[in-house]
Amino acid sequence: MAESGNGPLSGVRVVELAGIGPGPFAAMLLADLGADVVRVDRPGGAGPGIDPAHDLTNRNKRSVLVDLKTPEGVAQVLELAERADVLVEGYRPGVAERLGVGPEECLARNPRLVYGRMTGWGQQGPLAGTAGHDIGYIALTGALGMTGPSDGPPVFPANLLGDYAGGSLYLVIGVLAALQHARAEDGTGQVVDAAIVDGTAHLTAMIHGMLAAGGWQDRRGRNLLDGGAPFYGAYETADGGYMAVGALEQRFYGEFIRLLGIEDDAPGRDDLAAWGELRTAIAARFRTRTREEWTTVFAGSDACVAPVLSLREAPQHPHLAARGTFLDHGGITQPAPAPRFSRTPGAVRRPPARPGADTEEIARDWRVRSLLVPPPADSAGAPPGRRTPSVRNDPSKGQ
Repeated sequence: MAESGNGPLSGVRVVELAGIGPGPFAAMLLADLGADVVRVDRPGGAGPGIDPAHDLTNRNKRSVLVDLKTPEGVAQVLELAERADVLVEGYRPGVAERLGVGPEECLARNPRLVYGRMTGWGQQGPLAGTAGHDIGYIALTGALGMTGPSDGPPVFPANLLGDYAGGSLYLVIGVLAALQHARAEDGTGQVVDAAIVDGTAHLTAMIHGMLAAGGWQDRRGRNLLDGGAPFYGAYETADGGYMAVGALEQRFYGEFIRLLGIEDDAPGRDDLAAWGELRTAIAARFRTRTREEWTTVFAGSDACVAPVLSLREAPQHPHLAARGTFLDHGGITQPAPAPRFSRTPGAVRRPPARPGADTEEIARDWRVRSLLVPPPADSAGAPPGRRTPSVRNDPSKGQ
């Protein structure tokens, strides 16, 4: 029986053409929700250069090795696509077509297939064929320009905003919407063009509305949510830690300054000319105690203050521990599947897929016997399944 768990996507079959970045994360999310995701790895690998056993974006998946540079490999992928509900690829525009596994070929074999395409710049446009990464995508959409201090450079949040929020999540939304259409009466498959620039721009919708209404200045560090307001930001503590403050509403702000101990001395929060003075007062007060001490002061209050935790600290926080926001699977602490479902919960069912480790299972479950023909060694002589950190020849490089 196909590996699908009991999540809401149980029974949905997904083919993922191996790449790096947002494509694998999107496929992981589908797998977390119960889909049977088969990752098509190629000899030599296309991973991020870490041990495959620790590549969490490949959890809940199974892997088969296919050499798409051979006619046999192309035929194998088309057979998988014929049996799938969804195919996800993250190559540069035109690469899948040149390989012989583009939308035209796959939809000809399976008219109800949802063909999801993950790129940075999109399938069309002047930059479509150029390389890129998260920081460039969020830069052009205006999102990066909103972050960071007014007197310093923009601050980029790793690759979470572009690759994963503007990219992976929009690909998943598009795939699920297209799958609903394909499964309707007289429904058909289609291509989902998920571009990181499109998704990231879409995330700024509220800010564009505020900008049009005159409620947002088009420069960072001057607005309510970008660090301009002294009651919405991060402050250093006596031990070098930080506390995050989000006391936007008046009643939350009142509790904040009371617990902080500056209720009688703080200038009015509505006096924008006094925001600099208020920021100085808040910062000075936070530096009088450690992060742990301030955490105790604000615990259980509505002051909207939280300690800034590291990645290793976060799983130990009492609230996250109580909810099971993180879990341990195979000795690796990792985020639990999200969101949650009352009747069909997702789960971590399998550790990260090792390249080619599940070939026999997949050939049996999907009835693609041609997968049992082993791929040749790559051009460098590496044995099948060996991953290398190089992405020089990776068609997904640059998304």
